[in-house]
Amino acid sequence: MQQEINPDKRTGIFAGVNPVMAIGSSLLIILFVLYTILAPEHASGVYSASKSYIATNLAWYYIGLMSTFLFISIYLVFSRYGNIRLGKDDEKPEFGFFSWFSMLFGAGIGIGILFWSIAEPMYHLQSNPFISPENAMSIEAAQVAMRISIFHWGLHGWGLFALCGLSLAYFSYRKGLPLSIRSGLYPLLGDRIYGPIGHAADLLAVFGTVFGIATSLGLGAQQMNAGLNYLFGIEINTVTQVVIIIVISMVATFSVITGVNKGIRILSELNMQLTVVMLAFFIILGPTAYVIGSFFTNLGDYLLNFTSLGLWVDPDPTHTWQGSWTIFYWGWWIAWAPFCGVFIARISRGRTIREFVLGVLIAPTLLATFWITIFGNTAMYIELFGGGGVVEAVNDDLTLALFTTIELMDVGPILTTLGATICTIMLVTYFVTSADSATLVICTLISMGSEHPPTRYRIFWGMSIGFVAAVLLLAGGLGALQTASIVAALPFSFVIIATAIGLYRALRREPLPGKPDALGAAE
Repeated sequence: MQQEINPDKRTGIFAGVNPVMAIGSSLLIILFVLYTILAPEHASGVYSASKSYIATNLAWYYIGLMSTFLFISIYLVFSRYGNIRLGKDDEKPEFGFFSWFSMLFGAGIGIGILFWSIAEPMYHLQSNPFISPENAMSIEAAQVAMRISIFHWGLHGWGLFALCGLSLAYFSYRKGLPLSIRSGLYPLLGDRIYGPIGHAADLLAVFGTVFGIATSLGLGAQQMNAGLNYLFGIEINTVTQVVIIIVISMVATFSVITGVNKGIRILSELNMQLTVVMLAFFIILGPTAYVIGSFFTNLGDYLLNFTSLGLWVDPDPTHTWQGSWTIFYWGWWIAWAPFCGVFIARISRGRTIREFVLGVLIAPTLLATFWITIFGNTAMYIELFGGGGVVEAVNDDLTLALFTTIELMDVGPILTTLGATICTIMLVTYFVTSADSATLVICTLISMGSEHPPTRYRIFWGMSIGFVAAVLLLAGGLGALQTASIVAALPFSFVIIATAIGLYRALRREPLPGKPDALGAAE
């Protein structure tokens, strides 16, 4: 099997990276930023038109794609391929389960779910396609709102991540190919993955990663600004949010320089520990019996309905709900797929396919369900059975949802301040974890799969991601962020389809014990 010339043998500015990937990825992002800054009105019109077209004409494509990926992931768990190890047959996992799960969850959705876990259910409580207007703000509406929210953060998204990450880990650690998107195309293209087609696949992955993570960083900066406003009275505005992005990007860049085993792992474990503390805060000081009972109800309700929700396409093209919510989420997940796929693969060497897929599917889905229930149902209880005020806060400024809920729990000024402080710290740590993980992934892609890409490129991309997030905020706030994720997802979705086909072909060639492998053994 042909191997790419070792990039480490290059000298000068391109030492350690592929020059086509380094130049191409940089130009792609620079052109986008210049276009957005120099022609803001035209750019806004193009982005909005693209989002509208996708939501109106391609909703069926996004819906069908995500359901198909989930089906394939579940199939692999029960197939004869489940015992195949992502590495040599006697290889053991590099990271323990807690570290592994902390990193994949923190990099995957931590900052996003912290933003939406209260705001989203409160939106759906007021209106959604599955309840009549007269049933809004009712107990029935509350259950449907929780079902929809958990659906958007549940199995479908993690099924996509599992499939993308599995393909990368399989071809890299079992077949000796680079840890990059192009490797999943080897069964279809052979050694041509080292040429223009392979470069194009990885460039699309970089594009999707930058705009997927920029969306999350923009959301995180907005909510962090709300937390600082609540704690210290710092004004909520775009300038403050841009400053937050710059500062956090600098911290994230320092973290990614230290590598996976130090900065990223330590921050991810801290994220999980703070998450446990905050969930305990809500359970103990909130409506304990109500939220614990709601968890089992929500989990059962979700499992009964996730298939029908996953296949539902709104028949009325004049409705905007599905485009603003489900299609936005599916675009966001797809845009994040190269980033999370590479990162999850990077931390999963030595696990079996069954262990990998089950871990990526079940553990994050359960935690997401628990998290959304504890936060969301606490807000529901306040709104439906208490003094209310959360819906009003969400409608006024959705970044205030979390902090308003803590205040309305009426636990006293000291505990309220403590809870708001912990949440703000969580925003910082999840923000940094997402940014440093994405930076490492982009640098891995431009260095042809190297697990230790050059430091100068980690610095460049660490700051570039923050710069793109800041530009999107200045260009139109939340609407621009949502548009970026939906549009960036479309071209990369075709690469994921090809990768899934390539993985299927490769698995069918997996030899019985003692038989040679058509693709070559891991080196």
